[in-house]
Amino acid sequence: MEERTRSILILMTLLSISIAGGNAGGLQHHKGRHGKHGRHMSARNVTYDGKSLFINGRREILFSGSVHYTRSTPDMWPDILDKARRGGLNVIQTYVFWNAHEPEPGKFNFQGNYDLVKFIRLVQAKGMFVTLRVGPFIQAEWNHGGLPYWLREVPGIIFRSDNEPYKFHMKAFVSKIIQMMKDEKLFAPQGGPIILAQIENEYNHIQLAYEEKGDSYVQWAANMAVATDIGVPWLMCKQRDAPDPVINACNGRHCGDTFAGPNKPYKPAIWTENWTAQYRVHGDPPSQRSAEDIAFSVARFFSKNGNLVNYYMVYNILILCVLTHFL
Repeated sequence: MEERTRSILILMTLLSISIAGGNAGGLQHHKGRHGKHGRHMSARNVTYDGKSLFINGRREILFSGSVHYTRSTPDMWPDILDKARRGGLNVIQTYVFWNAHEPEPGKFNFQGNYDLVKFIRLVQAKGMFVTLRVGPFIQAEWNHGGLPYWLREVPGIIFRSDNEPYKFHMKAFVSKIIQMMKDEKLFAPQGGPIILAQIENEYNHIQLAYEEKGDSYVQWAANMAVATDIGVPWLMCKQRDAPDPVINACNGRHCGDTFAGPNKPYKPAIWTENWTAQYRVHGDPPSQRSAEDIAFSVARFFSKNGNLVNYYMVYNILILCVLTHFL
């Protein structure tokens, strides 16, 4: 059965690349700087059209996986990333964890498990790109959705709304992270591995509850992100009305069937979370999709002009990933 599963995964992955080849030209290997494993991972220019992202002017099909640096120790990172790389990934996706980095107002921690720069540099050294999900609300099955607990004590604050106290603190943290990435030259136009960034997270249903304040908050968040001028595209996942030029992306198990598509014809189809399992609460039975179902869903997404799929999760301390079927 294990050999059958492996064969199906390989077949479906090859099929997905073949189907999408007319639109994206397959994985391209270019001349220039390469990671230690031989693949090009310097993307000085990242743009998009209605079919795909362009890396240095060429279409790419991108296979991504979520690895959250906070959920393992730095000595574990090389092995985790090596397995992801050998499993066929060329992008690593991670959130940024606000409450881990700023546990008290103005007091920051980027050491040990929280060394974001070290993690991103290691991804680059392993020959892969990065999608940085800045949030700063991230959900991520992480305490308080990543928001610091001290935010609750800010007078008059309303989380994730067109609310001045919240926007002030959100912008301050986002700006700090973006400036840190710029200072370390980690964005693609600077020679770094970050090819995509995400602002907010799965806001659609929250937006409805806030009504006009939700609508204006989405516009503000997108404008704030784009104004940081990072030189790579911004994403909003599960956000149907993502304002231009932000790309709306899909989360789910079968985005080849459930995703209505980009909200503008000149945006590519991106799958930010292909759920390889379902998080559990106490007493829940194990939940994990079959490798066959995951592989089929990926092939179907690419057959419908999909450009990037991200396995959520590839690794954390609670979930073993679909890549174990490859190794």
